[in-house]
Amino acid sequence: MSTVTLEPEYRPSEDEEFMNPKMQEYFRRKLLRWKTELLRESGETINHLQEGGLSEPDIADRASLETDRSLELRTRDRERKLISKIDAALKRIESNEYGYCEETGEPIAIKRLEARPIATLSVEAQERHERMERTQRDD
Repeated sequence: MSTVTLEPEYRPSEDEEFMNPKMQEYFRRKLLRWKTELLRESGETINHLQEGGLSEPDIADRASLETDRSLELRTRDRERKLISKIDAALKRIESNEYGYCEETGEPIAIKRLEARPIATLSVEAQERHERMERTQRDD
């Protein structure tokens, strides 16, 4: 699939050309690793839910178990949404749109992409969105 070779110690830097093939490959691999980990955890949750029934005789234990399962399912639901964002980021890499702010078209800082590889907005654009949301909530 990819013909780009990455050294294991490679980290993107602000000094190199933005979203060059090496940088794209780095983020593609990072996103794929993240997705694989989320899918693995999801599989573990499914196995965990299938193996144990709610057969606790004590009502408090059963309630505690139900609460734990509910929390686990909510977490997996958030991760499912995250996987779709990862898939969208992978498509943006394929179309050479990855790493650029959806709002301004400017490059998103490498540090931001390292911390949140699914980011679609620059820090400035994200802050504007959050301010607008806060003011709309306050109305």
